[in-house]
Amino acid sequence: MEWITDLLRGHPELAIYLVLGLGFLLGRVHIKGFSLGIVTSVLLVGVLVGQLQIPMTGALKQTAFLLFLFAIGYKVGPQFFAGLKKEGLPQVGFAVVMCLFILFSTWGISLLMGYNAGEAAGLLSGSQTISAVIGVAGDTIRGLGLPAAEQEKMLGIIPVAYAVTYIFGTAGSAWILARLGPKMLGGIDKIKIACRELEAKMGRDESDKPGFIHAKREVEFRCYCIENEWFMKERTVFDLEHFFERQGKRLFVERIRKGKRILDDINPKEHLGIGDEVVLSGRHEYTIGEEKWIGSEVEDEQLLAFPVMVIRTTVAGRSFRKEVSFSGKRVSELRAQPFMHGVVIQKIRRMGISIPVFGQTVLDTGDVLELVGKRIDVMHAAKEVGYPDPATNESDVVFLSIGILLGAIIGTLTLHIGNVPISLSSSGGALIAGLVFGWWRSHHPTFGAIPEAALWVFNNLGLNIFIAIIGISAGPGFANGFREAGLSIFAAGIAATALPLLFGLFVAVKWFKFHPAIALGCCAGARTTTAAIGAIQESLGSETPALGYTVTYAVGNTLLILWGVFLTLMIA
Repeated sequence: MEWITDLLRGHPELAIYLVLGLGFLLGRVHIKGFSLGIVTSVLLVGVLVGQLQIPMTGALKQTAFLLFLFAIGYKVGPQFFAGLKKEGLPQVGFAVVMCLFILFSTWGISLLMGYNAGEAAGLLSGSQTISAVIGVAGDTIRGLGLPAAEQEKMLGIIPVAYAVTYIFGTAGSAWILARLGPKMLGGIDKIKIACRELEAKMGRDESDKPGFIHAKREVEFRCYCIENEWFMKERTVFDLEHFFERQGKRLFVERIRKGKRILDDINPKEHLGIGDEVVLSGRHEYTIGEEKWIGSEVEDEQLLAFPVMVIRTTVAGRSFRKEVSFSGKRVSELRAQPFMHGVVIQKIRRMGISIPVFGQTVLDTGDVLELVGKRIDVMHAAKEVGYPDPATNESDVVFLSIGILLGAIIGTLTLHIGNVPISLSSSGGALIAGLVFGWWRSHHPTFGAIPEAALWVFNNLGLNIFIAIIGISAGPGFANGFREAGLSIFAAGIAATALPLLFGLFVAVKWFKFHPAIALGCCAGARTTTAAIGAIQESLGSETPALGYTVTYAVGNTLLILWGVFLTLMIA
């Protein structure tokens, strides 16, 4: 044990990797559906390892944290600014109202309990599950010019309060929004019916059922031998596809076999007759059963042996594609474009969240569409919609570094009101820079690429390296802090978690008149609770709540992090 202690003290970087490995391992453990989560697990393991009195450097901690904050801003930036459009303003307004209620309710609870700035920041961070508050609040406390002993006491209590309140902040939020919330809004069965009605209005067809959206093969290519008498007249490829279209089905003829001849480049005027074989592409449920009408399905390996491409494309803003932009357009309008012939929209992801592929779903700048079809068709469609994701894993490090540098510099600028220094801090500046640079990239996607996998690393590794160092540094004083504030701050955390959610549900339905499912999604988004949106969708058996999650998440994620600065100043 002495050898391990000396090793970790002499090489603190090894302690960080030890904490990360054990923390991620513990965070994956689920007991009857409950989990501590990655961040809380890393913090607790860090506290445990911190009992060995391991020295930590502040430079590494802050570097990791700035990387995390810029990545968060980059990810939500397009949706944050898109929400400021007319159609997104109600959700933006709701998120602002709910976030303000969170700020002032947490402030009120902190005053009632007599908390200092560190305890209040930890309460906000844990009860609202916004880990980044630990960093921005810490930066703000360091800038207050407090005596060293008082400053260290405040900084030491932040992770304690966070760890104690985070558990109910996560599990309680999911339970309130997935179980209690639907009962408050009329019952789960009533909301399920309302979801189906909304989906029907938005143009859901059989391809949009949840079971098919998540099917292993959403798009299929199947071969049929023409036997139906309908083809005895002069029928063309156009006639067949138009027949399907009148029935609300998007099926396309991809290849044709006429005797020994295989036709790849399909002409809409190409005649179809008895005995010809056709390959149809479309949603899984469309292709099943068509043999009853066209003819029997056949296993023609040669006819089916052609490459199919899956490509992701980012919906570009108007400034990038001046002649046309599909940002603000509905999926049905996009599908109607000539270049979408033979192309199927398999998925739509917004800020990493899958949203329903309904006909009336409105596309936003920065949405990532997954298109399926022949290479020439999907490549053409991808370029018309926006900017195809480059087949590279490289990040634009110049773009990333300049963004963090400029944001941090602006954040360090300080305004003095009386004796109180007010600034966003370098961390708040990095977040704002991420928002602006992410929005800029969505409108000019020829540079500034940060692949989704890299964003995951920046978000998760950046945050958790920061949290690991916080835990290791706070370890020696954690036990005393927990004894002093543990039970009372846990009760305060329940109140700080539950009150905004209950208030939010009331306001969303009564004031903003949101659909019940959208209201639940908006509350989860404004609280940035990803676990809750998953629980809501599972409870309702619908992806509809995701339509209220993305805009409010972008606004909430920004404001709640900045509230770490505001609340600290308000209490101090």
